[in-house]
Amino acid sequence: MTENSQQRPDSGPNSHPELPTQYAPADVEGQLYERWVERGYFEADENSGKEPYTIVIPPPNVTGSLHLGHAFEHTIIDALTRRKRMQGYETLWQPGMDHAGIATQNVVERELAKEGVSRHDLGREAFVERVWQWKATSGGQISGQMKRLGDGVAWNRERFTMDEGLSKSVQTIFKKLYDDELIYRAERIINWCPRCLTAISDIEVEYQDDDGELVSIRYGEGDASIVVATTRAETMLGDTAVAVHPDDERYRHLIGTEIELPLTGRRIPVVADEHVDPEFGTGAVKVTPAHDPNDFEIGQRHGLPSLTVMDEHAVITAHGPFQGLDRLEARSAIVGALRADGRIVAEKRPYVHSVGHCSRCKTTIEPRLSMQWWVKVGPLAKAAGDAVRDGRVKIHPEDMAKRYFDWVDNLHDWCISRQLWWGHRIPVWYGPNGEVVCVGPDEQPPSGEGWHQDSDVLDTWFSSGLWPFSTLGWPEDTGSLRKFYPNSVLVTGYDILFFWVARMMMFGLYAMDGTPPFHTIALHGMVRDQFGKKMSKSFGNAVNPLDWMDQYGSDAVRFTLARGANPGVDVPIGEDWVQASRNFANKIWNATRFALMNGATVEGELPAAERLSAADRWILSRLNTVVAEVDAYYEDYQFAKLSDVLYHFAWDEVFDWYVELSKTTFAQGGEAANASRRVLGEVLDVMLRLLHPVVPFVTEKLWTALTGRESVVIADWPRDSGFRDAAAEQEITTLQQVVTEVRRFRADQGLQPGQKVPARLDLSGTALAAHEDAMRSLLRLQPAGEGFTATASLPVAGATVALDLSGAIDVEAERKRLAKDLAAAEKDKAQTTAKLNNEAFLAKAPDHVVDKIRQRQTTADADIARITAQLAALPQG
Repeated sequence: MTENSQQRPDSGPNSHPELPTQYAPADVEGQLYERWVERGYFEADENSGKEPYTIVIPPPNVTGSLHLGHAFEHTIIDALTRRKRMQGYETLWQPGMDHAGIATQNVVERELAKEGVSRHDLGREAFVERVWQWKATSGGQISGQMKRLGDGVAWNRERFTMDEGLSKSVQTIFKKLYDDELIYRAERIINWCPRCLTAISDIEVEYQDDDGELVSIRYGEGDASIVVATTRAETMLGDTAVAVHPDDERYRHLIGTEIELPLTGRRIPVVADEHVDPEFGTGAVKVTPAHDPNDFEIGQRHGLPSLTVMDEHAVITAHGPFQGLDRLEARSAIVGALRADGRIVAEKRPYVHSVGHCSRCKTTIEPRLSMQWWVKVGPLAKAAGDAVRDGRVKIHPEDMAKRYFDWVDNLHDWCISRQLWWGHRIPVWYGPNGEVVCVGPDEQPPSGEGWHQDSDVLDTWFSSGLWPFSTLGWPEDTGSLRKFYPNSVLVTGYDILFFWVARMMMFGLYAMDGTPPFHTIALHGMVRDQFGKKMSKSFGNAVNPLDWMDQYGSDAVRFTLARGANPGVDVPIGEDWVQASRNFANKIWNATRFALMNGATVEGELPAAERLSAADRWILSRLNTVVAEVDAYYEDYQFAKLSDVLYHFAWDEVFDWYVELSKTTFAQGGEAANASRRVLGEVLDVMLRLLHPVVPFVTEKLWTALTGRESVVIADWPRDSGFRDAAAEQEITTLQQVVTEVRRFRADQGLQPGQKVPARLDLSGTALAAHEDAMRSLLRLQPAGEGFTATASLPVAGATVALDLSGAIDVEAERKRLAKDLAAAEKDKAQTTAKLNNEAFLAKAPDHVVDKIRQRQTTADADIARITAQLAALPQG
């Protein structure tokens, strides 16, 4: 099972560097990572003959720093790529960052505000240059944090969505989509942020329940009047109709007539439209085509004019007494004017309703009629859906596929233009006579008097949607593109399935001749606190992963995150769990240090099975089973399960049992000890390699110390040799049963863990005779000398352990204590039995109450049996 393919360092194969008594992550992690990078372990060779394995990093925004969600996602990706590298694949983990248009522009504008200037004071060109300067000083923060975490990315290939190559990709695909009539410009209702002063897409709007007001307003007079209800009274200034359902008898006489719009002096038509729900409210709705998406559609169907009554700052522009008021000020003023005019029929405050907010700045979104650029997503979205339906792309876990289809099958055209200065500027020029020219990356834009470029930039998700192939050199036919496209797997959160994943699918299939950008989409959940609550600065529960790395080490943070990583499920995490993972790293350190001090080795072939003890054969059998289980869980992206298997194998089986059993063997010396030294070396070698993808630093330090080889990063991934020994496994299981039962008895009798007592072991008829010395050592049992009197006898699994506790415990005090516990258990048994035999109680009590009483009865039965056995085992006298 041990592979010896690596070159050896100058120190020689049998030279084990001495390990410090304690593991100090801060002294190890930084220098190990630098060495890995210097030796080029993470770089990818497009000319190698190895099978490729490619993952792109979900590019973090250049504005920020890594949070626990990033650390979680990066841990999963790093574990996948490290394992594949060890399996012999040409592995590329593509790094890079996103320019994050709105977020970055907001950050730099805030910096400018501190200096008392705005971007308009600087002008567009100077402002963009200022953003590049900010990026140069701030962009390195994320890279440093990724290194702290141990990310094995190909740093020589690091990309940025605004660098020259990716900008060419953006311009190329825009031109291609434009020429194919899949990009167009049109006036539509968009989500407008009055703070960021730009359009934002539907998926960048966050909805929350806000307190508002619902007012019912009477339009018209007498029989020719209609009552409409609205939460946005200020928009009535832009009403151009009232709509009712064509079959609503209440309003049939008004359809086709005009009624007066209050406060404006205008008359507007009453139109019939099947979009109106006659059962909702009054059955009549005000129609404001320039300020509501549904109203816009009604307006299109009926040829209604669209009156824009607010500017980009959400300030009223309509002529009259409300002009110049902010939308919220205008709302209050208009309701007051309507009330004074006798037009308010009803008012409801507070009225809780769902309101859209800008995901960047939290400002309330304003639907606004605006001329924008759009992607016609119909054919692109169909291709993205078909690629999953026909199996070319698999979504994991499978139940997430429904959410994907619900989205791509119902996509509206995508507004891609943003009224920003930072981003990829739309490559369209307008001429003095209405000309419109889209310019490709190798084409000369038109020039001369009257020509100007579109001032808008593209939505950030437009460029990040190209990430799987733009980072490899597309549109050029590069060796990297041929080698590493499509990606093997995309690892990302289910929360951006719609933001990013769907866009990559649409663009990848379109640009790469029907080849999807990845074979598998592996979706994970969000990191939450230990109580399952979303982490947020406003909640006071946000954690900077660097703080935990400083305190407990990066391996501890990674292992904690991996142990919570069930596919598609949110991950709770608390500091005490990170502490437990730190303890695990320390345990690995101490066990390996013990092994090295006692001559554990990886040199030479493993002894033949017949030369090995039962414990040796047991641990090798279990080791191969664990290798197979870990491999299966990796292929299914079950990180929590594979981490749990490794944790319990390492701690419960290797450290708590095999290492303890080997102490006796080493003390006895001879061939058996030499064989166990080789087996212990083998077990630690394989175990450290299995653990390495998740906890890379401590395993690197220990594996190189154990093996004398160059690096576990480039070691071979363990393979299941097929060795199994059911008899040895059963033998050690029996030994564990006996030891565990005697330990439990000792604890029940109040013996200290290190307290020794005389004992006689009868192991005849079992396979445990060869383990007597080890069992005595594990159980702190002295030989039964002269005058030995068995005061307690424990029959377990065919063996009998007789103990003399006469000098170890106060028998009378222990008997009184147990008698008191027994009386309490019997009382609980009597009470629960009485209730469960009471038919009236069973008929009335809820199921969960009855279940709880049944559980109490079961517990009481178990306690009675346990305490009775303890009393019987006490010395008689």
